[in-house]
Amino acid sequence: MAGDKPTVYTTTWCPHSRSLVSDLRFYGVEFDEVDVDVDDEAAALVERLNGGDRVVPTVVYPDGSHDTNPDGAEVAGRTGMFSD
Repeated sequence: MAGDKPTVYTTTWCPHSRSLVSDLRFYGVEFDEVDVDVDDEAAALVERLNGGDRVVPTVVYPDGSHDTNPDGAEVAGRTGMFSD
């Protein structure tokens, strides 16, 4: 992952992935999307971050932290879209 945007690891068939991507677009969050079904390195990263499980969506933030199965508002908040 590079840059100042979160990277969202997804699959095309996962309803949670599709929902998160839709929510992030609704909130106007800029992000990079990577399909773990077509990127073996991304799949391996997701598995390392999730204790050996390929769980999507997994979001990796620019600071290197990550969330598994977050909702769109949570990711938007982490990226500064909402203030407390």
